[in-house]
Amino acid sequence: MDSDENTMKSKSRVTLHDVAREAGVSKSTVSRMLDERLPNSDSPKARHVRQVALRLGYVRDLSAANLRRGSTGTIGVIVPRLTDTVMAMFYEAVSAAAAQQGRFAIVATTDDNPEASRKAAEALIRRGVDGLILTTAREGDNFGEELRARGVPFVYALRHNGESAASVGDDQLGGYLATRHLIDLGHRRIGIIAGPDYATSSRGRLAGYHLALSEAEIAPAPELIVPSTFSIESGETAANTLLSLAKPPTAIFAINDNTAIGSMSAIARAGLSVPNDISLVGYNDIPIVSRLPVPLTTVRVPFDRVAEVALALLFDDSSERGVRKITPSLIPRKSTSPLN
Repeated sequence: MDSDENTMKSKSRVTLHDVAREAGVSKSTVSRMLDERLPNSDSPKARHVRQVALRLGYVRDLSAANLRRGSTGTIGVIVPRLTDTVMAMFYEAVSAAAAQQGRFAIVATTDDNPEASRKAAEALIRRGVDGLILTTAREGDNFGEELRARGVPFVYALRHNGESAASVGDDQLGGYLATRHLIDLGHRRIGIIAGPDYATSSRGRLAGYHLALSEAEIAPAPELIVPSTFSIESGETAANTLLSLAKPPTAIFAINDNTAIGSMSAIARAGLSVPNDISLVGYNDIPIVSRLPVPLTTVRVPFDRVAEVALALLFDDSSERGVRKITPSLIPRKSTSPLN
């Protein structure tokens, strides 16, 4: 099986350029001679090109060809999971923005698994989507390079890989705003429920946390930084870790609203209250947090704007696209109060 897989991979790397060079004709001639949509030519040149393609093991990538033509009016959106309200909100924002352009967005979920992301992308490509919007970026992953080599239009959103075009919130600024708010309320021992290291969004927010502490000349305490997986359950677990410290924090910045909700549960189970005993800040401003018994102070990300910019980048042929950062804003509510 390994031998067969290697053979298939080797064949898939043969390009039109390889066939053209071997056959001694132009790339456009090869494309025309091998295009199944055109009448099959039986000229000596056409037969020669087909023989060379067969000998080299050339396999035409119909899905990438469809994408380059950009003719289906559909966009593929890949998210970790739709049970995550942030991802559901973002998909709805993309869908609305796409509809304004006469396009239709379809979604696939991956549980934040890199291999599942590749399979989801392949499934969407085979369905002829015009391009892909990926929210599953991981720094160091070469998935973007693979798509680019195939000629598949794509853009990252919410997270980026440090190299490809992306539309994201300014996570460092958001983390700074959240932490600065707590500092301004008099808190000095501020815990952070950080996200996973592979996500640029969580690393950016952690960087903002450190920046605010540094600006206020507060030395960071390693025990106050606890990782999570963005979920409610991991937020509860991380908050329990912080609450069990010999000197617990007086305030917590949770990396997203889900972990903040989990933190509220842990705080209540410990017999404490928000904000009387512990102030709490979340991130993203999902709809439910303003309607909690204690409305959550959070950082709002304009997902509609992130979606609009992602679509613009997806269909922008310019080479200097980079990472576009959308400005977030702090939304103060009742979950934070001055240090007693």
